[in-house]
Amino acid sequence: MKSFKPDWFIIGILLMILTAYLFPGIGNEGSRVELKTVVHYGIMVLFFFYGLRLSPGELKNDLSNWRLHILIQSITFILFPLVVLLFRPLLEHTPYDMLWLAVFFLAALPSTVSSAVVMVSIAKGNIPSAIFNASISGIIGILITPAWMGLFLENQSEAFSFIQALGDLLVQILLPVCAGMAAHAFLGKWAKANSRYIGIFDRSVILAIVYNSFSDSFSEGIFSSIGLQELAILGVSVIGLFFLIYEATRMMVRLMRFNREDGITVLFCSSKKSLIHGSVFSSVLLAGTPYISLFLVPIMIYHAFQLFYISIVAHRLGLEQPVKKI
Repeated sequence: MKSFKPDWFIIGILLMILTAYLFPGIGNEGSRVELKTVVHYGIMVLFFFYGLRLSPGELKNDLSNWRLHILIQSITFILFPLVVLLFRPLLEHTPYDMLWLAVFFLAALPSTVSSAVVMVSIAKGNIPSAIFNASISGIIGILITPAWMGLFLENQSEAFSFIQALGDLLVQILLPVCAGMAAHAFLGKWAKANSRYIGIFDRSVILAIVYNSFSDSFSEGIFSSIGLQELAILGVSVIGLFFLIYEATRMMVRLMRFNREDGITVLFCSSKKSLIHGSVFSSVLLAGTPYISLFLVPIMIYHAFQLFYISIVAHRLGLEQPVKKI
């Protein structure tokens, strides 16, 4: 507990929500500088930098560890959504239907990138495999996340089109990532040397998305029908989902007899979900609707809790002898 430090990014997100509540409408359509336009191009630059920091050579070298990769991506994109789907019959056609869909969106998201690698490093896990899976997860998510959400969003919103959403994700995310990877040989060292400033830019884009989303929701009165009881249920459900997946992953690691380093990588990469991808995907998949902020709430709760809990576990594992099991 003493080694745990507050996440200033989470504090910044809370400040953006408060600002959106007190001063909604900044940068709305018709403003001299429209915030949605800034966010749109900011997302493209963010993922260009993301691709710029990916080394094609390092990704290629780690392909041989296929058992680990398949398990991580299966937990991320199959086990997570299937667990949440089990609760669909209980909540369909109830007042909690939209909250369930928000949790399902969380379950369909890719893993985190930077925090997963950092935590694996602290716990003395397999860092190259962590980099590979955290990186490839975001690319896989461009196809898988809208495919999962398309099963339900087409019923919720007439404006949703899977083909259009996929096209928007390809243009805003995949093409910039590919362009960044192509430029890695020329600008990769520059990106590594300036990773701190690129990180600040990344977080600034996400904070802008959060403000814009909550500003629209407060203006539309989306949260007027959600009370503290619903938010409490949502928080308990999200944290319960984390522990369910975390313990199931730990059991699979032992059954498949991974070594300590690979086991740590599977455990940390599989149990994490990306706030960055969640913010970006929601702004594309739910464009034109006031529900974006509602879908961000479970992600923010999950993100904050996973950082808190995994950081404690990572520091504990990092102090243990290598022979200890996870």
